[in-house]
Amino acid sequence: MLATISELAPRIPPDFLIGTATSAWQIEGSSQIRGRSIWEDFAAIPGNIRDGAQADPACDHINRWETDLDLLAWLGVDSYRFSVSWPRVIPGGIGKVDQAGLEFYDRLIDGLLLRNIEPVVTIYHWDLPSALEAKGGWLWDGIADSMAQYTEVLAEKFADRVSMWATLNEPWCSAFLGYADKFMAPGKGDPASGFEAAYRLLVGHAKSVEVLRHHHAKEVGVVLNLTTFIGEDEQAEVAAQHMDGIMNRLWLDPLAGRGFPLDVIEKTRHITDWSFVNDAELNSIAAPIDWLGINYYNPQRIVSASEGGALGVGNGQRLDAFPGTPPISFAPRGPLTEMGWEMDPASLITTLTKTQERLPNVPLYITENGGAFPDPMVNGAIDDQDRVNYYASHIDAALTARESGVDLRGYFAWSLLDNLEWAEGWTKRFGLFHVDNVTQKRTAKTSAHFFRELIARRRKV
Repeated sequence: MLATISELAPRIPPDFLIGTATSAWQIEGSSQIRGRSIWEDFAAIPGNIRDGAQADPACDHINRWETDLDLLAWLGVDSYRFSVSWPRVIPGGIGKVDQAGLEFYDRLIDGLLLRNIEPVVTIYHWDLPSALEAKGGWLWDGIADSMAQYTEVLAEKFADRVSMWATLNEPWCSAFLGYADKFMAPGKGDPASGFEAAYRLLVGHAKSVEVLRHHHAKEVGVVLNLTTFIGEDEQAEVAAQHMDGIMNRLWLDPLAGRGFPLDVIEKTRHITDWSFVNDAELNSIAAPIDWLGINYYNPQRIVSASEGGALGVGNGQRLDAFPGTPPISFAPRGPLTEMGWEMDPASLITTLTKTQERLPNVPLYITENGGAFPDPMVNGAIDDQDRVNYYASHIDAALTARESGVDLRGYFAWSLLDNLEWAEGWTKRFGLFHVDNVTQKRTAKTSAHFFRELIARRRKV
């Protein structure tokens, strides 16, 4: 039985943050008035984006931001998690700041505060300036210092008004879907580069944390996409341990001061010699953070290749993104979302519990959670009951984990708006609000009404 609003709402503490999330490249549009990013470069190559969509107009958020903030106010959310576009603020990646770009985020933050919504800022959500990729991107030894300079601009301007800061969003995707694999920008397809990019992303995080601390920024953290790996047979269990190492422990262990997992290093010595690791930088990665964000959508269920699962059945389920993994197949159990992802709230509980064990004494937030579904519009309305059920079951799981002792402080739904789903373009929709990508009309789905009522009926004291 799915939990109802009347059952969920009383379990939500008054100080438990509820919000929604977006990212700059997926919603802003107006790419012609900012610097170019690696996602424009990636999207320009035929076949990289499923439906050929480009960065414009996306959701035209640059011009419709006040309307979109009014949607947040209508929902009644406590917080809004959004990302800043690096090339909109510093078009060349380093050097001159575009004041017009910076002022957009100034207005956005003030608009949120005016509506009593806490701004939660993600500094880097994948849209690296093309000028920095030309220097080597996340393989260039100057990239972390460049991120620190970018962070300095944001902290100097916004530290007094932003409630929470995330340095990175899902660095596993940047490193392993973008550098080890070719599924996302910049599309390198070199396994060794995935590990080096992962390391330099973490160093960029560390240097950004240092800058934010200098400016007395409130609540500094990082957002990882973590999950539970389920091996369905003996061979798959061995592979699951390695995949867990790449997607989970490769990030959590350095943050916790344990360095990179030795088993991952040993199993990838034929791919990389790890000579890019510097002990001083590794120590800096372990500097304390105030919170950790977890983006959770689905477990990764695998079987040995001989058992006949489907290789690459869902978005991100690609062996190339897990270098060094023995032959396996992905075997998600239905029903699946439109992304081909298994819906398993129990694995959210497992992920939260295991993360707290691996990174103790750090408060957790679910910073993204949601599902892509068909969303047919009938008579001007979208009754997305599948999404409502997804949210109800996963919020129930999140609260169960919290009630079992996990220090979980908040939940952010992905996403506020239907948007450009990266390599999937407009073919996959996650929004609480439908966006007509021609007229830009926003329409509240049934899930938006569910979310609004849940927030309105939660515990007040």
